[in-house]
Amino acid sequence: MIQEAKIEESALLTEIALISKAYWGYSKEQVESWRKDLTISVKMIEEMMIYTFVQETNVVGFYALNPPVEQSIELEMLFVLPNYIGKSIGKQLLLHSFNEAKKFDVDEMTLLADPNAVSFYKKQGFEIIAKKESSIPNRYLPIMRKKLSRR
Repeated sequence: MIQEAKIEESALLTEIALISKAYWGYSKEQVESWRKDLTISVKMIEEMMIYTFVQETNVVGFYALNPPVEQSIELEMLFVLPNYIGKSIGKQLLLHSFNEAKKFDVDEMTLLADPNAVSFYKKQGFEIIAKKESSIPNRYLPIMRKKLSRR
């Protein structure tokens, strides 16, 4: 079940993001260096559109959408706990984000992808439109975009 994130889930969502990021083989030091970027604060839950995927009574994944700017909306984060990767939870969260984005009558969704997630996003219709240097020297993160059909 997908539902709006609750204020009291901020620490849990941060931990899900960190655990999910570590799944891709990054060192503990690298993951810890990204803690600030992967932290879900109470303010974010209040100001962004953050939805969780709840299996039984456990939150096992989430996504965060930034407020739209002009005709575009950015998927800030999408994370699923490692034990639930490959079970279509990420896809369900992404499809839910498309439906939420369409409520704002935007033309496109963008995101800054972890290189390990590029194939997942390409399967859902995203294309690489640019690259941005990451905090790791000589490592570039793809900026991806998907055109959204209007209702």
